[in-house]
Amino acid sequence: MEKNFKFYFKLFKVTFYVSCFSFGGGYVIIPFFKKYLVEDMRILTENELLDMAAIAQSSPGAIAVNLSSLIGYRFLGIPGAIITCIGTVLPPLIILSIVSIFYDAFRSNIYISAILKGMEAGVAAAIVDLVIDMSLTVFKEKNLLLTLLVPLSFIASFFFNVNVILILILGAILSFGQAFFRKRREANQI
Repeated sequence: MEKNFKFYFKLFKVTFYVSCFSFGGGYVIIPFFKKYLVEDMRILTENELLDMAAIAQSSPGAIAVNLSSLIGYRFLGIPGAIITCIGTVLPPLIILSIVSIFYDAFRSNIYISAILKGMEAGVAAAIVDLVIDMSLTVFKEKNLLLTLLVPLSFIASFFFNVNVILILILGAILSFGQAFFRKRREANQI
């Protein structure tokens, strides 16, 4: 990948745009990045993006900033991470600055309240789409452990209120164990 000004600007523009229009939290940015980086620009594969999203989620801080920084670092090193981080942080900073100036007017305006309610519905749809997309990717791998972990994790969290951290730790241990034994088996066959 060419380290020129155009590519820096392109990554800045993508992260700025995604940050401008992704309301509702970090997971909403993943479908946006999939559209721009995987489908349109073809500079990442879907699996690479999902791996980066998993790392971004497990790192402290906002998932949007973490994922953007990982993407920037992947292509342009530390300067790329800085550029994409700025591109991600700038829109909320500008929007919150404007909202804070006109807070009283925004708080009591029924039209702005209605717009925000409509945006909540859009965010919910984007998250459902992401969950379906990620689940289909897991199910395509034909890995019994991963196929069972998805619904069992949901059931444990939703119905039995098992702490998500425990689910993540158990999932990581089981997946690590599976990978370890698979590598060991492959080494013994050679």
